[in-house]
Amino acid sequence: MAARGAGAEDSFNVLDLAEYTKKQPWWRKVFAPSSGSSAEKYNVATQLLIGGVTGWCTGFIFQKVGKLAATAVGGGFFLLQIANHTGYIKVDWKLVEWDMNKAKQQLKFHSNDNKMSPEMKSRVGKVIVFLKKNVIVTGGFAGGFLLGMAS
Repeated sequence: MAARGAGAEDSFNVLDLAEYTKKQPWWRKVFAPSSGSSAEKYNVATQLLIGGVTGWCTGFIFQKVGKLAATAVGGGFFLLQIANHTGYIKVDWKLVEWDMNKAKQQLKFHSNDNKMSPEMKSRVGKVIVFLKKNVIVTGGFAGGFLLGMAS
């Protein structure tokens, strides 16, 4: 380090981050000048907390309901197999194969036509606008959702 003179005064500019972010939020520069939302009236920590808590609750409930649904579907298949093997029901496998081939053809037909319907385009557009306007809350929600799924 260089030696400083005894008479030299160090001057520092004090930057108030709260005032700075109110004047120039970074997400406006990144996304668009008109990307403000009603969530902007809260500070960043509050937005992250709101998104994180709602995401965690949603992820936790999604996990519990998913386990219940998987148990119900698996149990249903198990009971159907037992009923099939004991002779309570008879499965027409040729009809099942015919239905599966028909479903495959319909899926191939729809996958070749990659154009989205106008209703779907408008929905996707609305979702993108919402995500751009609520980046911080959405980020908190995504993180909270993953934590909720893991807990």
